[in-house]
Amino acid sequence: MVVGAALVELYVHGSRSLKEKRGVVRSVTRRVRNRFNLSVAEVGGQDTWQRAQLGLTAAGNDARTVRATLDRAIEFIERLHLAEVLDSDVELLTLDHRPSLDDADDPGE
Repeated sequence: MVVGAALVELYVHGSRSLKEKRGVVRSVTRRVRNRFNLSVAEVGGQDTWQRAQLGLTAAGNDARTVRATLDRAIEFIERLHLAEVLDSDVELLTLDHRPSLDDADDPGE
């Protein structure tokens, strides 16, 4: 299994309150979730008026596919023009399945 995580730093131009910024962040978060079926959360900058950090995660069985999905999601955020993407980073983690004792006793195999 491959788990991918992306951190996206946003700058919300013209935001003069936390309420305005949170509206933009909610909109970006909702659109990314709906379009890419990713887990998305605001993970930093909650107390600032114009900056936010979003965490995106995806899981799959192919590193290339997981990475491509996260890269496309970041590009999508940029194309929304709701906030400027200041920086982004993507990391992948591969977890190998190790058969347990219960797997050896499975009559279905």
